[in-house]
Amino acid sequence: MIYTITCNPSLDYTVSVENFALGKTNRTSSEQIFPGGKGINVSMMLGSLGMESVALGFIAGFVGEEIERQTKAKGVHTEFIRLPFGNSRINLKLKNYDGTEINGMGPAVPEEGLAGLYEQTDGLRQGDVLVLAGSVPGSLPVDLYARLLERLSDRGVVCVVDTTGPQLWEVLPYKPFLIKPNRDELGELFATTIRTRQEAVPYAVKLHDMGAVNVLVSLSGQGAVLVDADGTVYESEAPKGRLVNAVGAGDSMVAGFLAGWLMEQDSRHAFFMGLAAGSASAFSEHFATGEEVKTVFRQLAEKNRI
Repeated sequence: MIYTITCNPSLDYTVSVENFALGKTNRTSSEQIFPGGKGINVSMMLGSLGMESVALGFIAGFVGEEIERQTKAKGVHTEFIRLPFGNSRINLKLKNYDGTEINGMGPAVPEEGLAGLYEQTDGLRQGDVLVLAGSVPGSLPVDLYARLLERLSDRGVVCVVDTTGPQLWEVLPYKPFLIKPNRDELGELFATTIRTRQEAVPYAVKLHDMGAVNVLVSLSGQGAVLVDADGTVYESEAPKGRLVNAVGAGDSMVAGFLAGWLMEQDSRHAFFMGLAAGSASAFSEHFATGEEVKTVFRQLAEKNRI
C-alpha cells in the first residue's frame, strides 16, 4: 500500500478577484475550496492514475473534519489523527493576483499525536510505499522525516521525500527512493541560481551521490531532469500547453513518477509519467484526470520514442 503524510493539511480557498485593490472591499468572481497539502495532493493524483493510497497526517476542529470529508470524497482513504484542540488551517490563494497566498498556521501537535504517527508508520512492511511531502510544522521535531526514515531503514519500505532545506539534507543518509526538488529549491540547497536543465544536472548528481536513489528536478515550463538509481541522466523539455494552474503540479509529478515506476519498474517510463502528470495538472483547473495524463504521456512518448 502507498501511504502519504501531510503534517499540516489545509482547506485551500482559491479565489479570483478582478482588479484587486489593497485597502478596498473586493468581491470574488470565482471561488473554489479544496483539501490541500502536498501529501494529500499526491494521494489525489495517484487516485486519478488508478492507484490506491492512504492519507495520514493531523487534523483538528471543524476545518479538519471538512478536510477529511473532501479528501474521502475524492476517493482517497484516510487515517488522519484527530487532535483534541485547535483547528486545521485555511489557506487563501488569490488566483489572478501575482500568485499571492496567505497560508494559515495550523494546530500544534502534542506528544501523543506524534506518538500516534510513529505507531502508524511502524506498521509499514516490505513493499509498502511512504511519501513524506511538505514542510514540518514548528510543533514537531525539525528532523521528523529523518527520524521516520531511520525507524523504517530495515523494513524494505520505499520512501519518497518531497521537501527542501535542512530536512532534505537530513534524509539523504537513509537513501530515500525519490526526492523531488524544484529548480529554486535545488538552487537554494547549493546557494546558486539554476536557469536551465543543463545547469540542474550536476547538482542533481551531487544529491544522488549523497544518498538519494532517484533525484527528480522539476523546472516548470523548461521540463524536468532525472538522475536515476544507476546514475543515468534523463532530461526533457515540458510538453506544450496553456498554463492554467501551477498549484499541485509538482505533487502530481511525484505521483506520476511513483505510479510509472510501480507499473513498469523502469526509470525512463517513470520519468515521462511524472512529467506528463505534472504538466497535465498545470494545464487543468485542479488536478488532471487519468485520461488527461495519458493524452500528455502519448505526446511525450511519440516525441521521445518511449
